[in-house]
Amino acid sequence: MKQLFIAVCMLVSTIGFSQSEKYMQTMGATLQQMGSAKTGEEMIAVAQKFERIGDAEKTQWLPYYYAAILKSRMSMMGVGGDKDATADQASALIEKAEAIEKNNSEITCIKSMIATAKMLVDPQARFMQYGMQATKFLEEAKKLDATNPRPYMLQAINLKNTPEQYGGGCKTAKPLAEKGLALYNAAKSISPIHPNWGKETVEEIINACK
Repeated sequence: MKQLFIAVCMLVSTIGFSQSEKYMQTMGATLQQMGSAKTGEEMIAVAQKFERIGDAEKTQWLPYYYAAILKSRMSMMGVGGDKDATADQASALIEKAEAIEKNNSEITCIKSMIATAKMLVDPQARFMQYGMQATKFLEEAKKLDATNPRPYMLQAINLKNTPEQYGGGCKTAKPLAEKGLALYNAAKSISPIHPNWGKETVEEIINACK
């Protein structure tokens, strides 16, 4: 009986390991596809693949996280259909991620990206609502994880693209980009599929603001 119990435990452990290994492989391959996706059609296909992975892996937040990133980028770029609707799709996806992983700095960063996407549909009319939301989420993300470089990277982008007369430009963006770069250089990745993007962006801002 004891031998049978040990055999069953080993089988369960092996099945769990195989599922985890398959998940990591599938996520890794999909992340590669995400990196090479250029057109709206390619981005839609990769976002849908991430969403299917999330639906299959009930306890994993990363698939929904990456799907939400793609949708928020698509909204900002104006590809894949109506900008507002695409941003709303991103919001629904990040809500699924947050239902699995609460109080997460990375997820909060994407909530900021989505708010920015909503604002960019009509900046003059929406800044007070969505611009403020985007800033609030980045400050929350910093508090949730002081070592996360992405809140600083996103804040630096926002300020670099804001006219100087409204408090933007290199003067305010560069220090945040430099803070982000220091955090990127000190960061240790949890796994190959966990967020590690954005370092090139802060480097570009620093070089542009010399």
